[in-house]
Amino acid sequence: MNRTHLFPATAAGTRPAQLSGAGPVPAARFRAACPDCRGRFELAAAALRLAIGATRRTTFYTFTCPDCGASVRKPAGERIIELLTGGGVRTLRLHTALQRPGPPARHSASP
Repeated sequence: MNRTHLFPATAAGTRPAQLSGAGPVPAARFRAACPDCRGRFELAAAALRLAIGATRRTTFYTFTCPDCGASVRKPAGERIIELLTGGGVRTLRLHTALQRPGPPARHSASP
């Protein structure tokens, strides 16, 4: 699997912390790459979606490649989650089980 990491794209090599307090902060953009066409590009936060599940397998981000139109899904570790949520990417929390309100059901052993 070809893993390409996602990085925040910042203005003129400055770090986001350097931009705080210096007037309006520009919209977050992220550098990404497509594993299908191998294109490299920048995406606005609105072009990305983050899904956070219960496991590493169910925690990922998605986007559509602007070059070839492929739907891309990549794993999201803690650092990627931090960058995307801090940059305003829409986040979906996945639930694996339904929780019932009230006390847990009690089962009695039958003789």
